[in-house]
Amino acid sequence: MTKVVLRMLSISITVLLGVLVVCGLYRIGIQCYDFGYRVYTEPAVSEGDHTDVLVQITEDMDEKDLAVLLEEKHLVRDSRLFFLQEKLYGYKLVPGVYTLNPSMTPSELMAGMTPEEKPAEEEQT
Repeated sequence: MTKVVLRMLSISITVLLGVLVVCGLYRIGIQCYDFGYRVYTEPAVSEGDHTDVLVQITEDMDEKDLAVLLEEKHLVRDSRLFFLQEKLYGYKLVPGVYTLNPSMTPSELMAGMTPEEKPAEEEQT
């Protein structure tokens, strides 16, 4: 009788641990999907706010420093996400002072901090 109870307890614990592992993996998967989805679809911080914010990029700043600065100035929601977006979009940010606002999406922010290059056709003429 004791062996049967111990066997049932062992099976119950194994099933419980299996369910916990599956639930944990599901939750991690949802969070990873949400983060990945936001990389390409992150909206502006504030749709109606057109208050300009000055941002200065210095020579000694790297992408992480810039992402943290933009989060502190409430131009992006998540500095880690913006850092990843910088890497994936491939923008080359140039030191300087830029006027940005919270109604800009992350890709618009990056474009606003990148000097405009002349199209190849204009350079040839």
